[in-house]
Amino acid sequence: VNELGSLLAYEATANLALQECTINSWQGEVKCQELKGKKFTLVPILRAGLGMLEGFHRVCPNAKVSVVGMQRNEESLQAEEYYRKLAPEVKDRDALIIDPMLATGSTLNATIGCLKQAGCRSIRAIILIAAPEGIKKIHELHPEIDIYCGNIDERLNENGYIIP
Repeated sequence: VNELGSLLAYEATANLALQECTINSWQGEVKCQELKGKKFTLVPILRAGLGMLEGFHRVCPNAKVSVVGMQRNEESLQAEEYYRKLAPEVKDRDALIIDPMLATGSTLNATIGCLKQAGCRSIRAIILIAAPEGIKKIHELHPEIDIYCGNIDERLNENGYIIP
């Protein structure tokens, strides 16, 4: 999971805005690129998203971490928030939501809503495996959200679960 997290982190951050900067090296001043503005925040959805966090930190060691706790109501299949701790100045940061699975889209939708409520304007979702139903729901509700996905499963089963 860590290795997959690292690979997806690379893809999800490849087109973030950059600006030129100058650093001092052993060869003198060197011009290079750095992230423009505030650094982004990684937002693992508790608890499953924590498994991907180490892989992301390998690629993005200075990223701030925000945490959102969601649990799925097994009867309604809707997400219910039980915890929220967002990075300082989260409204000025790109937010990268990390979660291993996107099934019905309820949990991701609720997390996006939480971040938008806090003022986030740039949000991306990084998922290991997703169902077409969840992707469709997120694209319908939040067409501006980019989803980076390791694999797309065939469909959900009758209980709203990804079929392995």
